[in-house]
Amino acid sequence: MDEAAAHLRAGRLVAIPTETVYGLAGNALDESVVLSIYRVKNRPTFDPLILHTDTAQRLAQWVEGIPPPLDLLAERFWPGPLTLLLPKRAVISDLVTAGLPTVAVRIPAHDAARALLARLDFPLAAPSANPFGYISPTQPQHVLAQLGDAIDYVLDGGPCRVGVESTIVGLDAGGAPVIVRQGGISIEEIATVCPGIRLAAPSALPRAPGELPSHYAPRTPMVLLPTGSPPPQDVADRAALIFWKPEERFVDGPRRFVLAPDGLLETGARNLYRVLREADACGARIIYAYPAPEEGLGRAINDRLRRASNG
Repeated sequence: MDEAAAHLRAGRLVAIPTETVYGLAGNALDESVVLSIYRVKNRPTFDPLILHTDTAQRLAQWVEGIPPPLDLLAERFWPGPLTLLLPKRAVISDLVTAGLPTVAVRIPAHDAARALLARLDFPLAAPSANPFGYISPTQPQHVLAQLGDAIDYVLDGGPCRVGVESTIVGLDAGGAPVIVRQGGISIEEIATVCPGIRLAAPSALPRAPGELPSHYAPRTPMVLLPTGSPPPQDVADRAALIFWKPEERFVDGPRRFVLAPDGLLETGARNLYRVLREADACGARIIYAYPAPEEGLGRAINDRLRRASNG
């Protein structure tokens, strides 16, 4: 922990664990560090970053405040996989926010991440610790395989508990809360605090991370199949097949994968990126995948599967 903090204070990049995915972290108040995050990820600077800190009390240094009803969401879901779009103070560079007046902020529910953040007098900008557009890392080995030579340190916090990125919530032009990105907190859970909340309308440019239509994608071409449809006829010809759970059509084999062996949405979310990586590495020429149930965390899983198959 002390070594990771020392690297960050020196302006270096460190991969940190969170409950969602591993983040590529650096001092969010240092523009040269922020630029190095974009460079290492090969990420376009029009795609904003998320700030991470350890307590809501520290946010007053970096944001103008938490407007209602976002304050109710913060009280209910922080620490946790919730990101809020908040009006930024001038100390936060436009490079972090892609020129937007709001900055994405969250408090992770991971003991190691929060202990590290508590050692620092600056927030961390921490997008997922992977090359831009590719599958997010949920284990330290994933980070090392993709960015090991490009960063200074990986803080090993074990496998990520949630496995998909945070849910992002902001306010629309009329001041009503909207979900900008689906993630680790379901729409149903958000609605217990903000009844009637809806998904934000599509935007030409990202208002928050993870909004691009093609994202979280394997290198192998991928197709999302309709629920209940039969496997394609070419499935035996070097094609990988991802099932939601074991079923009659599932035949075990080196190119057959299951997201949720127990059928639970939480299990499927936790396994999603690991399974996508394994399917990408199995030598298949194409990956076919079946969606999760379109409810709860299944909505976020299906969002990621759609973006992974949109390349």
